Amino acid sequence: MVLSKEGLLNILEGNRRLTLRVVEAFPEKELFHYTPAGKLRPFAEMVKEVMNIETGYIRGIALGIWEFPDSFAEISTKEELVSACEAVRDETRKLWEEMTEETLGVVEKDPFFGPSQSHFDRLQYALENEIHHRGQGYIYLRTLGIEPPEFFVR
Repeated sequence: MVLSKEGLLNILEGNRRLTLRVVEAFPEKELFHYTPAGKLRPFAEMVKEVMNIETGYIRGIALGIWEFPDSFAEISTKEELVSACEAVRDETRKLWEEMTEETLGVVEKDPFFGPSQSHFDRLQYALENEIHHRGQGYIYLRTLGIEPPEFFVR
């Protein structure tokens, strides 16, 4: 079975819903300031990275605008973070309509992170990055004594 454009969007959507549930599980202060070890980043910073990657890739793929600004640096509350996540995903849904399955198959050098790959592979990387950071969020929650959301509920 081959994954369709709509199938990929459904996977992205389910994963984002779960990431937002992890964000909601954090107390506000810990979301922005807690790390279990010195060199790690707070979970909010990881979520901002996820949004920057999604924004950069989706605008690049759909519009040909390849920019990677740090658009979310000023966010400092849980409410702002959740709202930004929802706005990014709303833009993704809108721009998704601009893309075709053929577009997802186009192979180009990645303007942000390195080697040539298809746009589909690029979005798969973005998804894997989100899953990786969400896993870190689960560990953070557990070290705070907070039970994280069930990962299988999307």
